Amino acid sequence: MSRSVRTETALFLSFVGITLVVWVLRGIGILTFLPGLVIWLLIFLSIGAGVFDFIQRIKR
Repeated sequence: MSRSVRTETALFLSFVGITLVVWVLRGIGILTFLPGLVIWLLIFLSIGAGVFDFIQRIKR
């Protein structure tokens, strides 16, 4: 039995995953050329996508 993941949830998990990967790679020195603003932008996008996903779940 396969369950499809809702688009909003997939978007939220994608933003969180990308944020964690970039944060870890920047922390160990591989992506040191990225400014801190990029990390903050990804964090805020993750929060926004999570809020949007939560609102969509409440509506259904």
